[in-house]
Amino acid sequence: MRWTLLIFLVACSSSDESSAGSPPSSSGSSGAPPPVQPGPPTNPDDGPAAGNPNGKCAVPAEAQAESIANPKTVVGTGTPASCTSDAFVAAVANGGVITFDCGAAPVKIEVSATAKVHNDKGPVVIDGGGKVTLSGGGKTRILYMNACDPTNGGYASGVAGDCNEQVTPKLTVQNITFVDGNIQLGNVEESGGGAMYVRGGRTKIVNARFFHNSCDPSGSDVGGGAIRVLDFPKAGSMNRPVFVVNSTFGGKAGFGNTCANGGALSSIGTSWSIYNSLFSDNHATGHGANSGDGGNGGAIYNDGNTIALKVCGALMQDNHANEGGSAIFFVSNDKSGTIAVTDSVLKNNPKGTFETLPGMFVQAKGPADTTGSTIQ
Repeated sequence: MRWTLLIFLVACSSSDESSAGSPPSSSGSSGAPPPVQPGPPTNPDDGPAAGNPNGKCAVPAEAQAESIANPKTVVGTGTPASCTSDAFVAAVANGGVITFDCGAAPVKIEVSATAKVHNDKGPVVIDGGGKVTLSGGGKTRILYMNACDPTNGGYASGVAGDCNEQVTPKLTVQNITFVDGNIQLGNVEESGGGAMYVRGGRTKIVNARFFHNSCDPSGSDVGGGAIRVLDFPKAGSMNRPVFVVNSTFGGKAGFGNTCANGGALSSIGTSWSIYNSLFSDNHATGHGANSGDGGNGGAIYNDGNTIALKVCGALMQDNHANEGGSAIFFVSNDKSGTIAVTDSVLKNNPKGTFETLPGMFVQAKGPADTTGSTIQ
């Protein structure tokens, strides 16, 4: 079979903090889009398990789950009613290892306010024990961490200088489910990340599920229906990736995550190392690409300069982008970044307006390394 690949020039700034360009296209409307109205609550019991069951990639020690042997806070006192939004938000603000005691059955906690990781607290580990679901109720972002937000508990003791260089705070979420998170702020830096928003520090997601989270449906530089990460260390972020391990984003029809770009994950300046995870039914809903109102990266939107995307043991299928890269949109503006998709399967991610491989649009130091992978 003969493939004809259409390669588009990407015109954009050399800064990690500026968004990727895209092929010329009609511009979209300006200003904040109308908010998305929440649908019926998502039942996490109907969703698939965490991770790709066929993913067999070895996970490095630093990417594995954290110990919860000595929790600082236990949310709940043994009943579902004791596991409240206020108790969870307070626990996150207090830092440390957080576990839950909500009874024997699975429980959903609907947050009435976004839980914020404070910059001057120790590492935060949120472990749901495989039974806890955090819900934004279709109207609230669930979790927020920002090393560059001085109003959020100041900065870590002894840390000075550029907030973008900080490796603290540190956040791990594990054995937990996020549903119906939603943020609608317009096309601004603080937007994106319906379930989780992160800037700086270090982040790890292990054995987690993300269902039906959303953010602004249009915008050239907003994204991350599930997770939005911004990370701008001067030397690039290759040595401080966000780890995603054995986790599920969508996984079945009706459970996917949506945003203008990066239906599941969206980032600028950020490197990712993703192991044995499942991405399906995620949607980049914008139109016009970056010269308009988005629509890039149905599952993953990765933009910056010296960045690396490593995907190993993943299944990515039935994701959709209106513009580029229905599975993966990866642009290294100065072509110093690298992308490797290893021992993975990408299929049935239909072409939007442009792609360089089926389901992918890549501008990097070299072609995408797809060793051991099926790309169809």
